[in-house]
Amino acid sequence: MQLAMYRPSTSAVWADALFASMLQRSDGPSAGQVRKAMAAAVSAYGSRGCAERVAQEFGDHPETAVARMRWAREVLGSAAGPAQDGRRRSPWLPMTGLRRWRMVRI
Repeated sequence: MQLAMYRPSTSAVWADALFASMLQRSDGPSAGQVRKAMAAAVSAYGSRGCAERVAQEFGDHPETAVARMRWAREVLGSAAGPAQDGRRRSPWLPMTGLRRWRMVRI
């Protein structure tokens, strides 16, 4: 096995950050509140820490974690409308410098 670089998609990182944030679906958050909550979660836990919190919640409470992740992805999907050239765009700030190493068979 060799070490290979793995870069999670930007939308996955933001979905994990929103999942790990204190924001609740019942709050009916605005786009600005969502951005602030995601930035606070990434600042507090880092992208890896957000992913760890998601994994822990799926292990402890899978039935509620599924609903929360679905909500997080819906919020991100609805905010990212089509760009002028027809492609989807993300309204969130780009996540640069995300690097993970994973063992893979080549």
